[in-house]
Amino acid sequence: MSLSQNERPQEPKKDRPWLIRTYAGHSTATASNALYRANLAKGQTGLSVAFDLPTQTGYDSDHPLAKGEVGKVGVPICHLGDMRNLFDQIPLDQMNTSMTINATAPWLLALYIAVAEEQGADISRLQGTVQNDLIKEYLSRGTYICPPAPSLKMIADVAEYCYAHVPKWNPMNVCSYHLQEAGATPEQELAFALATAQAVLDELQPRVPAEDFPAMVGRISFFVNAGIRFVTELCKMRAFVDLWDEICRDRYGVTDPKFRRFRYGVQVNSLGLTEQQPENNVYRILIEMLAVTLSKKARARAVQLPAWNEALGLPRPWDQQWSMRMQQILAYETDLLEYGDLFDGNPVVDAKVEALKDGARAELATLQGMGGAVQSIEYMKSRLVESNADRLNRIEAGDTIVVGVNKWTEGEPSPLETEDGGIMVVDPATEADQIARLDTWRRDRDSVAVADALAELRAAARIGDNIMPASIKAAAAGVTTGEWAEEMRKAHGTYRGPTGVSASVSNQTDGLDDLREAVNAVSDQLGRRLKFVVGKPGLDGHSNGAEQIAFRARDCGMDITYDGIRLTPEELAASARQDGAHVVGLSILSGSHLPLVEDTLTRLRDAGLEEVPVVVGGIIPDEDAEKLLSLGVARVYTPKDFELNSIMRDIIDLAQKNISAK
Repeated sequence: MSLSQNERPQEPKKDRPWLIRTYAGHSTATASNALYRANLAKGQTGLSVAFDLPTQTGYDSDHPLAKGEVGKVGVPICHLGDMRNLFDQIPLDQMNTSMTINATAPWLLALYIAVAEEQGADISRLQGTVQNDLIKEYLSRGTYICPPAPSLKMIADVAEYCYAHVPKWNPMNVCSYHLQEAGATPEQELAFALATAQAVLDELQPRVPAEDFPAMVGRISFFVNAGIRFVTELCKMRAFVDLWDEICRDRYGVTDPKFRRFRYGVQVNSLGLTEQQPENNVYRILIEMLAVTLSKKARARAVQLPAWNEALGLPRPWDQQWSMRMQQILAYETDLLEYGDLFDGNPVVDAKVEALKDGARAELATLQGMGGAVQSIEYMKSRLVESNADRLNRIEAGDTIVVGVNKWTEGEPSPLETEDGGIMVVDPATEADQIARLDTWRRDRDSVAVADALAELRAAARIGDNIMPASIKAAAAGVTTGEWAEEMRKAHGTYRGPTGVSASVSNQTDGLDDLREAVNAVSDQLGRRLKFVVGKPGLDGHSNGAEQIAFRARDCGMDITYDGIRLTPEELAASARQDGAHVVGLSILSGSHLPLVEDTLTRLRDAGLEEVPVVVGGIIPDEDAEKLLSLGVARVYTPKDFELNSIMRDIIDLAQKNISAK
């Protein structure tokens, strides 16, 4: 006997799935456009654009600092033509686009708006996000250009413009993702991100009528990391929801719950992906995704997942497809979206959430006591470096187990790593092709219109007007990324952020006695303290590895020089000569290791330092490692070389051998 239609149990109402994205962009705008359209055809529901380092740091593809970096970690966008090609056949008024861009966020949004206008779109209907979080750039990712105060002003310019003209656009993604990548504890991630949001809202509050400010608060979104500690990460997201509601209500007087909603996108943790047994990363990514989807109260609005092989290099389209299918299976095959929150009233979850909130409130109070996020940049940076050192110490000691890294390290070779090495490699000819197109663009544009647009942009920047209208005019006129950024540099100056590595030895010196004795012995032979110069050539701002190497070398008793990110090979060679380096260490994670290391070695030889050993760290395929060694590099380290004490021993041995060879 079958039930009639009226007697059948009612199907539970399903929630709408989150936006499904993949973080993508490489080589050229045309190649990236083909990838985007292919991913949309496979069921992706939003775009997430990765830009290359020159674009992120405000340089055109032919700038000397861009050498070797073009198209490596994202797509190069130098002008309106590139942006037009990037979104060819993609109607922007029907798309939700996230752009991971910070220092040049006003400019990339201006280019996006200019392309939308060319398509005939009503720009008030555009939906998406620019990350536009410069404060975390000083702490972790390093793609800043100008000092904090004018950067904060530009963040607010974007938000004010979007409030008036592009109301569905999220003008800022407060980005705690990179804070966790830099070593933040959950409490620090909560506090530092919320302090950043407060700094931006404090800057914005005088700019809009009081009655409209709650709606402005409602447009601020977040971009969050989810690590492998599943329960803690789930509770962290619930803590974010509660603390943001509390801040919006108590600090800013927002009464409408709709405008106090914690809206966030997520990419799960890339820091924990391993080069060893990389197939295990698939399970890590799945577990981390659950932390931001299972709790309805704290569910992400958009999710993008790394690929299993991102610790090895640039994922291929198939690798990205696999991560996308993981999201689709959870969203469409399971019954997750048919139910309310699974964790409400759970005493374990509630207790953990309250503990995280208490810790975050205490850290927030410390930051507020210093004057807020902008005034606390140096403090936050040092705290992140210390926390990351603690994390690495626990892995080295075996207190934190990482499967395939420090436990159960024996395993079968991965069949996923095929004859192409399991990654996609950008064609070296891409850079020359991009520069040729840039030359053509400059030759063919209306030079008078460009000059007029730059003059208007220059005036707006110098007198403190909102730079968005002038930026959009400049985009339409054919101004380039480097030209726009140069006007910002002229108006506001450039900035070098704190490294977080002080000259003073930390209290984390357990287990270093033998190494310190060895450093002392070599230093006695040298007649002065063993000098280790650590540098990051090129535009790569991911400084975690360099910071931890410098931090450990200092604690072992070496005399270190570490001046932070974005140094030219010429500057590094000059530093090595001036400081009398006994060993030079280079850290490059952007995939540009071959040209940058070769250039640095040439500069060292020209400076008479050809005998100084050079060690290199980064995401470096075996084939490239062999090339580096053939060029004269003494040691090559990749993410699998996680035991910092072993690296310290190598540095001491290299200095010792160099003495013996003289």
